[in-house]
Amino acid sequence: MAGHSHSANIQHRKAAVDAKKGAIFSKHAKLITSAARIGGGDPAMNARLALAIEKARADNMPKERIDRAIKRGTGELAGQAFEEIRYEAYGPGGVAMLVDCLTDNRNRTASEMRKLLERFGGRLADAGSVAWMFEARARVEVAVEGVDEDRLTEAVMDLGAEDLRREGDQFVVLAEPTALAPLHKGLVAAGYPAHKAEIAMIPQNLVTLDRTNAERILKLLAAFDEHDDVQASHSNLEIPDDIIRELSAS
Repeated sequence: MAGHSHSANIQHRKAAVDAKKGAIFSKHAKLITSAARIGGGDPAMNARLALAIEKARADNMPKERIDRAIKRGTGELAGQAFEEIRYEAYGPGGVAMLVDCLTDNRNRTASEMRKLLERFGGRLADAGSVAWMFEARARVEVAVEGVDEDRLTEAVMDLGAEDLRREGDQFVVLAEPTALAPLHKGLVAAGYPAHKAEIAMIPQNLVTLDRTNAERILKLLAAFDEHDDVQASHSNLEIPDDIIRELSAS
């Protein structure tokens, strides 16, 4: 019986991993399809599509699934039409939030976002009441290991970057949103491990949370990550290091 139980546990864990991969691939497929529908199916001519494909490949999405998503976007295969929606919200502790979604049913997604926020002490906000607190920036991450910071600084400035900062084991490069594709492409061509590139919403001011609200918002962010329609979430939260350590240990 012990052997049977062990086998069942392994199968259960594998099923959970497969389900998580499936959800991630589903999100990538939506993003690729939307990008292809807007800008065409050639990534060489569609920077948005090129970045969406790269993100999918980074998560080991199979090539055939990527190709199908592109064809759905260009109309070569039948598929759903997805709409881009950005929800503005306040999370627990008054944290300002932007939640970017791709959905084929605006009413369903709005209802689900409202319920998620309310469950963790937040609420949807009126259009324009939160977005002004953020500034759109191209954001590219480069792994610190093996990288000379001075040389990287020279390289990113030549590529139009505005700022370079270190955050943990990553260098973070910031630039105007229009510079995202050439900046990322240039860094990769120069041999830098630029493994993440996105348009990020940078908050102008941060809100420091206590333990209770920090725990709530981390659960809310995890729920957003698991939701099929959510592509990205942005916030102006700041959690003190001692609270992060306490929550990690609990």
